[in-house]
Amino acid sequence: MLLLSLLSLLLTTPTSPDPADWRTPFEQGNGNTTATYDECIGYYQRLDAAYPEIQLREAGTTDSGQPLHVVVVSADGDMEPASLRAKGRRIVFIQNGIHPGEPEGIDASLMLARDYVQKKALHRQLDDVVLVIIPIYNVGGALNRNSSTRTNQNGPESYGFRGNARNLDLNRDYIKQDSRNARSFAALFQRWQPDVYVDTHTSNGADYQYTLTLIATQKDKLHPALSQYMQQQLLPALYGGMDKQKWYLSPYVDFNGRTPDARGLVGFLESPRYSTGYTTLFNTIGFVTETHMLKAYTPRVRATYDFLSLLIGTVQQQKAALATARTEAARLSQQQQEFALGWRLDTTQAEQFTFRGYEGKTKPSDVSGQPRLYYDRKAPYTKSIPYYNTFRPTATVQRPRAYVLPQAWGEVAERLRLSGVQLRQLSADTVINGETYYIQDYKTSPRPYEGHYLHSGVQLRPVRQPRQLLRGDYYISLNQPAARYLIETLEPQATDSFFAWGFFDSILQQKEHFSDYVFEDLAANLLRQKPELQAQLNQKKQTDPAFAASGPAQLDWLYRQSDHYEPSHLRYPVLRVL
Repeated sequence: MLLLSLLSLLLTTPTSPDPADWRTPFEQGNGNTTATYDECIGYYQRLDAAYPEIQLREAGTTDSGQPLHVVVVSADGDMEPASLRAKGRRIVFIQNGIHPGEPEGIDASLMLARDYVQKKALHRQLDDVVLVIIPIYNVGGALNRNSSTRTNQNGPESYGFRGNARNLDLNRDYIKQDSRNARSFAALFQRWQPDVYVDTHTSNGADYQYTLTLIATQKDKLHPALSQYMQQQLLPALYGGMDKQKWYLSPYVDFNGRTPDARGLVGFLESPRYSTGYTTLFNTIGFVTETHMLKAYTPRVRATYDFLSLLIGTVQQQKAALATARTEAARLSQQQQEFALGWRLDTTQAEQFTFRGYEGKTKPSDVSGQPRLYYDRKAPYTKSIPYYNTFRPTATVQRPRAYVLPQAWGEVAERLRLSGVQLRQLSADTVINGETYYIQDYKTSPRPYEGHYLHSGVQLRPVRQPRQLLRGDYYISLNQPAARYLIETLEPQATDSFFAWGFFDSILQQKEHFSDYVFEDLAANLLRQKPELQAQLNQKKQTDPAFAASGPAQLDWLYRQSDHYEPSHLRYPVLRVL
């Protein structure tokens, strides 16, 4: 009976992993499996316990209720960013699982962290480079595991979901920070201030020969000092290194047309709502790896691993040039006076890129009978096509001396702090002369986008005027490293400004109004007292027939010229100090 009980205990009690078996869940599987959230964190816990060079930490909260984890891999066990920067270490920050249905980076990073402490050749690179890894960013999406939502993807067998616990796409959340995930990330990013950032993904779209394609920070949006280094040294080393490993590399495939034969490849313009658009604001070079959805899962993981390893090795080799470029970018950013707020592709500028694709053809659809696109894998080609990757500013703004944010807008102040902005509160009520924007016009999306009705096409009327400000309002000097971030979030006409995301929508609604039949007499008296106003009214009626035919429109116009009209309507609350 005792033997049976012992046998039963052995059969039902889970065994701990063999300490000599450091295979990851992906390596133990059939080549088409990815680690679950628990398996991923559990593996890093084992590494943390076994190697002093690896530390697993909680780095904030997520919308799922589970913590956001960060893994640090440091050769001498020093895990403090300030100390490591003082030692001249370059910091490479890898984020995985922002879309958990695209999990290659999750599995590749598990193997990468292990190999960098177990393999001597790789370990030597840690003398100059520190790895900071987010194992899984979208924890809620990773826990929402399924086998069907990535409709067009060739494996793995099961995976997480794109939306997080609040059904937000976290790769649109870096400015608005609706999620706890994004707020935790901002604090973590500012703590580490990495030199290079990588966000791992899987592509959708066209079919082609590449297993992995790459989005690099848009060269014209990156500070010129960093852009020159990236274009002339870092990218050539990455493309050449991947070619040597037979992982031929291409820019992210976003065709200017249905197929590359149409008009060529187009560079990806990442605004600050995206991960690499956000990191660019702080002079960090950003990359997004995009493995191809139709390739088998094993080569997708291996290509991601090889790219990350190559990147780390290249950063180690080019550490001096990278450090110089970042230092110069930081110095010159403090002197920069004009900043771009919008961009447009320059279709007159193109370079040639040798592209490895499959011929796009059409055949009758089995569903509709209409012509449908397909890519013929029996017809591969390699040919030179144009690559459009030059963008020109469409709107610019001059750098102010400072902004003043009234304390009423606490949600904005919170996000500024998380992104490293230094805020100083006024110690007494005061009047400051500055430039105030009045919102003249804007467009609003008819449908919600990531929980917001985005504004665009913002037109402003700047007015220089004194503003009464209160003790506790925030004075925000532009003499700080976050200057570019401040300009792209507090200038309302910027693509991803806080105004564009609706943080200031309450100013767009008038709070006081008038009764027509009562105001008629006041308006008539106003015209008698101010003949110049009568002349303006007559002129407007002559030039605008619709206005001339509408009594209510004329009355409203007069109301807006009177002292009765509230001064805060359409007045953007952030003051520009010039």
